Amino acid sequence: MILGHGENSIFDIYHELKQVPDVATVLNPVIADIRFPERLQAVFEEYQPEIVFHAAAHKHVPLMELNPAEAITNNVLGTHHLLNVALAHDVQRFVLISTDKAVNPTSVMGASKRAAELLVYKAAHKSKRPYVTVRFGNVLGSRGSVVLTFEKQIADGGPITVTHPEMCRFFMTIPEAVQLVLQAAVLGSGNEVFVLDMGDPVRIYDLAKDMIILSGLQVGRDIDITFTGKRPGEKLFEELFTQSETYVRSPHEKIFIAADAIPGLPPSFEEGLRALEEATERNDKHTIKALLQRLVPEYQPPDVDGSIHRYGEVEGPPRESSLAAS
Repeated sequence: MILGHGENSIFDIYHELKQVPDVATVLNPVIADIRFPERLQAVFEEYQPEIVFHAAAHKHVPLMELNPAEAITNNVLGTHHLLNVALAHDVQRFVLISTDKAVNPTSVMGASKRAAELLVYKAAHKSKRPYVTVRFGNVLGSRGSVVLTFEKQIADGGPITVTHPEMCRFFMTIPEAVQLVLQAAVLGSGNEVFVLDMGDPVRIYDLAKDMIILSGLQVGRDIDITFTGKRPGEKLFEELFTQSETYVRSPHEKIFIAADAIPGLPPSFEEGLRALEEATERNDKHTIKALLQRLVPEYQPPDVDGSIHRYGEVEGPPRESSLAAS
């Protein structure tokens, strides 16, 4: 079963997968939105899935800063609904696709994905089954990828826009990401947080230069690169682990296990979740961010001037860490 609320995406993947032998006769396209639990209940009753890969998320950092209620209803409450129906229908394995932006988050999007990680942790403890999280960075060529943006800007004659000359991100290809997610699903035995080995981070400026050169053009002569400044919620460097997390390689050389990724749930987690839902119904942006900080204490949104702003009572600067090769 392939489920999503965007009919065009489901249409495209459905017709692609129909070309695979032995798939067409068992493939079921479903248009549904994870924000509506009654709809999910009906779908799970009909199809009785045994494994769920949860990749439905709003992921654009600047857009979610402007629309925090949408980030919460989809990324947090939608995950909550999906986990509830998975537990009710005896789903054997559940895999959340998370992001490096969930580590020491400075954005609503990152914090919402960290909250989703906490929800999966809670469901894993309740079910005693492999309900796991897979955390990784950017995927080259995926929808919303900076590569697609750069390609269009080059085709339009430029300029290529880069937010900051030192902006760095982790990247991997679509086939590699998919294969490693499938591997992690099999490796999971409890409530693990798996982290994919993304290699070394890449400077976005260098990526832009390379794409111009690979297009047979020259930087500065044919295509300019301009710097537009960091956008709300963005970090210069993404992280795959926090300093408090210990990690080891799994049986797969490209997959790590973050052993202490979730030491436990914050106090009054359920009450905070209900209050967050009420704030989203009112579209109360300030309260949404304050409650999100209570659910995710490490969430530290920067002010316009770049300083850290605290909506709640939690203190302490963000911790910086990086992926160490072993």
